[in-house]
Amino acid sequence: MTPEKLMDLAKQAMKQAYAPYSGYYVGAALLCEDGSVYQGCNIENASYSPTNCAERTAFFKAVYDGHRKFKAIAVCGGKGGEITDAFYPCGVCRQVMREFCDDDFMIYVILPGGSFESYTLAQLLPSGFTL
Repeated sequence: MTPEKLMDLAKQAMKQAYAPYSGYYVGAALLCEDGSVYQGCNIENASYSPTNCAERTAFFKAVYDGHRKFKAIAVCGGKGGEITDAFYPCGVCRQVMREFCDDDFMIYVILPGGSFESYTLAQLLPSGFTL
């Protein structure tokens, strides 16, 4: 799967976000090693701490279905459901990625206007905790 197709799926997922408090909609599309893709969106909560990020939603759905090996994720977000800025995975999401992914796991961050930046997990989480 191309990065562009994965990014299109992340944009679709962003539309499913539940973000009545911040107004920031975030979508993610996670590519499994076998080629299957899991989409996720952010889901907010009035007390904020139970809020779940789009990346973790995608990972948790995939893990529930038995997947444990992943190749890449695309992430996008913005105010009011439009891509308004780069949305990098938060620290908690990066640590969840570390649980299941190798250093070369690719992270595509979609920018306004349709371009993107790409990083490996090692670049965004150089000293992540692992056993």
